[in-house]
Amino acid sequence: MAGTNPRAARIAALIQRVIASSMEAQLHDKRLANVTITEVRVTNDLQIAKVYWTQLGREGHEQGERRRAQQALNQAKGRLRSLVGTKAGLRLTPQLEFVFDEVPGEAHEIEDILAIARKRDEELAKTRETAQYAGEADPYKHPEEDDDDDFDDDDVEVEDWDDDEEA
Repeated sequence: MAGTNPRAARIAALIQRVIASSMEAQLHDKRLANVTITEVRVTNDLQIAKVYWTQLGREGHEQGERRRAQQALNQAKGRLRSLVGTKAGLRLTPQLEFVFDEVPGEAHEIEDILAIARKRDEELAKTRETAQYAGEADPYKHPEEDDDDDFDDDDVEVEDWDDDEEA
C-alpha cells in the first residue's frame, strides 16, 4: 500500500489533510460530528484510496452514530474526491473508500485488559508478602545432611573384575 511507494505515501498524506479540513469547513454535516480521519492508504497504482476513520460516540449510541456517519461519508464521496483532485493536481484522482477504523476501540479494550492484569498482579504481590511455606522453607536435602544416614560408603565392598575372567 502506501508504505512501498513514496509518491503514494505523499498522496495519502495529502488526501488525509484535504478530507479532514474539508469535513469541517465545507461539508457542514451534523452526522460527521466527532469523526476523525485516522489514516489513508493509497494503492501503488494510485487508483484507490482507503480512508480510515473513527468516531467518538455517545455511550450506547455508537452503532447508530457510526452508521449515520458512514452514510454521510458515502454521500459526500464525490464532493470530497473533486476537492482532493483540485488540491492534488493529479491527472487521475483516486477513488475514495471509507472504512471504519477498529483499531482505537480495540486499543481501549487492550488497555482495559492490561489494567485488570496490573490489578491482579498487585493483589498477588500483597498475598505474597504475607504468604508462608506449607512445609519447610527448603524441602530439599543438602549434602551436609547426608551424615545422618546409616549407610556409609566405607561399608561397601568392591569386587575386582578382571577382563580375562569374563564368562
